[in-house]
Order: sequence, then C-alpha cells, then structure tokens
Amino acid sequence: MMPRTLCTLTALIALCFNAQAQFSVKYEIPLPRSLQPAPDTVSAVFIGDVMMHARQLEYDCTRFLEPVRDMLTDADIAVANMEFTLAGEPYTGYPAFSAPDRYASYAADCGIDVFLTANNHILDKGAAGLRRTLGVYESMHESRGIQYTGTAADEKADTTINPLIVVGRGIRIALVNFTYGTNTEGSAKWPSVRKASKEQVAADISRARDRGADFIVALPHWGDEYILRHGKWQEEWAGWLVSQGVDLIIGAHPHVVQDTAVIGKVPVIYSLGNAISNMSATNTRLELAATVRFVRHHDGSTEMLLPELTWMWCTLPGMLTPGYATIPVEPYLGRRDEWINPSDYDNMAATYQRVRNATGIH
Repeated sequence: MMPRTLCTLTALIALCFNAQAQFSVKYEIPLPRSLQPAPDTVSAVFIGDVMMHARQLEYDCTRFLEPVRDMLTDADIAVANMEFTLAGEPYTGYPAFSAPDRYASYAADCGIDVFLTANNHILDKGAAGLRRTLGVYESMHESRGIQYTGTAADEKADTTINPLIVVGRGIRIALVNFTYGTNTEGSAKWPSVRKASKEQVAADISRARDRGADFIVALPHWGDEYILRHGKWQEEWAGWLVSQGVDLIIGAHPHVVQDTAVIGKVPVIYSLGNAISNMSATNTRLELAATVRFVRHHDGSTEMLLPELTWMWCTLPGMLTPGYATIPVEPYLGRRDEWINPSDYDNMAATYQRVRNATGIH
C-alpha cells in the first residue's frame, strides 16, 4: 500500500494530466526562488586620489596599496583617480607631478582597470607631458586592457573614450569624467582635458545613452580642498547631473572625505578623499572606497544597489609599516600595539570619529 501522501500526490499528477488532455490547459508553475536563474551582477569599486609626492618617490611604490589589493582585485571593475602625469624624468612631486611609469603599472597590478585622468594636475608638465602620459596609457591598454577616460590625444580617441563604456556580464556602464579646471592651461586643441562644461558633459551623457548604457556614472573633479562638507557649486552641479539622467555621482579633488546625499534616487558621494599620498594635513589621510553593484535580473530589468562605503587610512613611513600603506580602518581598530608609532593609531581613530561626525557618514 502506498503512503497517503504519495497516493495523494500521484492522484494530483494524474488529475493534472487528465485535465490537460481533456481541456488543453497549460499550467505554469513558478520555479522556487532557489531554482530561478541568478541575476547578473557587476561590482565596481571606486577609490580617490592616487598621488605621488616627492617623498613617496623615495619608497618602494609596490607596497602602497597592498593592504587593499584584495578589495580592488575582487571587484569586476576598479576605478581610480590618477592625479599625476607620466611625463618622464626628472620625476617630481607637488606642485608639478611627474611619476615613474612603473607607478601606473603597479596600480594595474593591484587590479585597477580604469584610470580617471580629468583632474587639475594632468597638465602639470604641459601638453607634452599629457601626450606622453596618454601614450603610456595607450600602451597599457594594448598590452593589458587598461582603460582611461577624461582626456584624449585626438578627436578619434575623444569620441571613443569620453564617455568610457565598460561592460561586465552584458551590463554596460558609462563613466563620465571631467574636472573644474587644470593648474596649467594647454595652448593646443589636442591633447584635450574634459572640463566642467555643461554643454560638453550633456553631450557625453547623451552619447552614453545612445551607446546603450544601462547605467551612467558621473565622476567630477570638483569642490573646495580640505572642506568636509560639499559646497554650493557642487550641489548645483549634482542637481543638474541628476536632471540629465545620471545614476550615480562620485567626486574627487578636495583631498578629504566629504558628506553624501541622495538627490531624487541618485546617490551622491561628494568626495572620496585621497587613496594614497604624502599629505599629513588634518583629515587628509582618511578616505573612502565606494563599492557599487549593478544588477540585471532574469526578467531583463536592471537595478543599482546603494554604494557600500569602506573607510581607509593612509599610513606614512615609520608609522605602521616602514613605508607607505593604505589600510582599511575598521579591521585595524583595537590593534594599537601593532603600530611602530602608536600615536599614528590614535590619530587614525580620532580622525575616523571626527570625519564621520562632520560628514554624517556612519
């Protein structure tokens, strides 16, 4: 004799088959959630200003980002603001940056896929310095697939990489990078730097849409340096960018973390701060990384999840390690005894609390 449950189930199945045979009724039973196709998800991580001050030139740059390498390599796309030129020797720091080519190569080794180049220091060595920088980046693109945006060597490159469309798992993400200005102006039309012109930025956003972008990320270089709250000009521009249809705004330049907002449904991170530098002024060593997940569901709809923010700290030589290192803050809280110079731990902990309180980011 069959168990009652199995008997009942058999009867139900027979009933369904008989009903289908008699009435040609098709039953569509939803798959359990565990059996539904998984959505396609692309993770992108954004970090702030990658800098090379004169004192950094004295140390092994291949240690600078090691503590956050996994975060960068684990992401499908990693994006960084490269705030220096590759103008060749002599290598120089502030106020006119020229870093060794190996620095960009190391950044790529750490998992950075996209270099943002629209910033106020990109013309520090004039048009010739920018031209050489873009030549290095083009070589890295050909040999390693590294991409860049925010500048262009000529008109053909300009229409190709501004905006830059990056694709992961069929999801198309447009990166629109521009700067409020440059410290030195170029005299020739090419190479060019994307400036904060609403006409030009609107054209880039429109081009992104025409190219089938699922999401548009605006990456402005803007704001007042060393100020923990965004300014009126940034807020006006952020509102305008939202009106143009961007999905996310992540800023750089102030060298400190600034507050965040949501305008309409668009997250705005006004400034990530420095990723790696020799700065020691108040608040300049605390920074953010923003991880964003872009999703395409099995029904074809898309969704961007809210950014996840990771606090980081740039340790200077002789503080935690012999050289420079960018570390995630929270895993290191409570580990003061590991510091070579424990006063730097105290500085990190105090800055962490102070900036969180001032910006409202918790």
